[in-house]
Amino acid sequence: MRMLLNIKLPNAEFNAAVMDGSVGKKMAQIMEEIKPEAAYFTEQNGQRSGLLIVDIDDPAKVPMLAEPWFLTFNASVELRIVMTPEDLKRAGLEELGRKWST
Repeated sequence: MRMLLNIKLPNAEFNAAVMDGSVGKKMAQIMEEIKPEAAYFTEQNGQRSGLLIVDIDDPAKVPMLAEPWFLTFNASVELRIVMTPEDLKRAGLEELGRKWST
């Protein structure tokens, strides 16, 4: 199942890693561990953030995706299930519409 990780990195903790020179190593270690399909880094509400797409086959793997961010940067992490256009085609929306229409 594909998930979107919305990671918000607190400025104080991330700034400290930038200033002590450890940020590159820490980010590379996390990215290597979780192996996202896609990753984008941006700003949200004045805070550094990352938007990562990951594919997992077991909900028990969710902590493996979130804990590195929590423990390394004190980040907040939101997880959302996402679908590709192909997934949406297979969702059976027409059938659900017929079933649940009044």
